[in-house]
Amino acid sequence: MQLFGMPAEKGRWVLILLGMVINLCLGSIYSWSVFVTPLTNYFVQELGQTVTANDVLLPFSVFLASFAIAMPLTGRFIESHGPRNVTIAGGILTGLGWLLASTATSVSMLYIVYGVIGGIGVGIAYGVPVAVAARWFPDRRGLAVGLTLLGFGFSAFFTANVAGWLIGAYGVMQTFRIFGIAFLVLITLLALPLVFPPKDWKPAGWTPPAPKAGEARCEFNRSEMVRTSSFYALWICYFIGCLAGLMAIGIAKPVGTEVVGIGSALATMLVGVFAIFNGGGRPVFGALTDRINPRNTALLSFALIALGSLLMWQLPTVPVYILAFALLWGCLGGWLAIAPTATASYFGTCDYPRCYGVVFLAYGAGAIAGPQLAGFIRTSTGSYLGVFPWVAALAVAGLAIALLFLKPPRVPGKAA
Repeated sequence: MQLFGMPAEKGRWVLILLGMVINLCLGSIYSWSVFVTPLTNYFVQELGQTVTANDVLLPFSVFLASFAIAMPLTGRFIESHGPRNVTIAGGILTGLGWLLASTATSVSMLYIVYGVIGGIGVGIAYGVPVAVAARWFPDRRGLAVGLTLLGFGFSAFFTANVAGWLIGAYGVMQTFRIFGIAFLVLITLLALPLVFPPKDWKPAGWTPPAPKAGEARCEFNRSEMVRTSSFYALWICYFIGCLAGLMAIGIAKPVGTEVVGIGSALATMLVGVFAIFNGGGRPVFGALTDRINPRNTALLSFALIALGSLLMWQLPTVPVYILAFALLWGCLGGWLAIAPTATASYFGTCDYPRCYGVVFLAYGAGAIAGPQLAGFIRTSTGSYLGVFPWVAALAVAGLAIALLFLKPPRVPGKAA
C-alpha cells in the first residue's frame, strides 16, 4: 500500500505533518490574550460601550466549552462521513467564527459568533487528525498522537506574534477577518488527503504485543467503555491535568506581574516561552506513554504538577515562576497526548472518535473549573498565590487515582 507515492510506512508521516498544521490553525484560541486589550479599547473608545477586560476574557471560556461539548457529539460522523469531510466542515465553521467576529458590535455578539460557532468548528475538526494518527500508528501511537497535537500547543507561539503584528498594522477587527479567511482556506486544503487505513492494516514487520494475563486490550464501543472503572479513572486524571494547565494559561501573565513583580513586556514574552513547553509536552509525554505505559506517565505528570505548584506557593520568585509555569504548561500538553493515547490503548480504535469524545469532556470541565478557581481565589484573597496549594492537593489526589485505578480494563468474556 502506498501513501503520497511512498510505502505506507513512510507516507503516513505526511499525515502527521498535515495534522500538525491543522492543529496549528485550530489552536489559535490560545493567543486570545493578545486580543483582550485591543478589543476592550475598541468597544470602549470606538463604540462607546462600558466593557471591561474581564468581559472580553469570557469568549475564551465560551470557546473552550463549545469546543469540548462538540467533540463527543460529532465523533460518530468521522466514521460515517470520513476524516476529510468532517475536517472540512470544522474548518469552515472555525474560519466563519473568526470572520463573523470581525463584525461584532457587542461583547454578547462575540460570545455567539466567536465563542460558540468558532468553538464548535474546532470541536468538530480537532479529533480527526488524532483519530487518523491513532489508526495509522498502532506501533507508535503515543508519539504519533503527540506530534499531531504539537501544532495545537505551539500555536500560541506563532499566532500570538502574527496577531500582535496584524493588530498593530491593520486593527483588531481586520485581524479577525484575515485569520478567518486564512483558517478557512488552509484547513480545507490540508484536509483533502486525510484518510483512514484499510481495516486490519498494520505496518510491515510489526506484530501487536500480546496482552498480559488477565488484561483485555480489546475493542470497546462507547457504551461499554463508560461501564469500566478505567474510564472514570482516566476522566478524573485528565480533568485534574487540564484544570492545572488551563488555569496556568489563564493567569500566567498576571501572576508574573502581580505576584513576582516582572514587567508586562517580559511577562508577555514568557507566555510565548511557556507555549513552547505546552507544545513540546505533547510528543514527549506521548513517547513516554508508549514506553512506560499511560499510568506511569500520568504519575510522572502529577508529580511534576505538584512540584511546580508547591515551589510557586512557597518560593514565589522569578526563577521559580518560570520553572513552575513551564512545568504546568508542559504537563497540560502532556495530558493532551496521554489521554487520547490511553483511550486507544485501553479501549481500542473501533469506536475511538466517540470514545475519546466522552473522555475529552474532562478538558471542557477543566477549562471551566481552572479559570473559575483562580478567579475566585484572586477575588477572595487578593492574590493568585493561594491557587497553588489547591492545585498541589489535586495533583496528589490524581497520583492516588492513577496509581490505584488507571490500568487496562479487565472484561471477562471479551476476546483480546
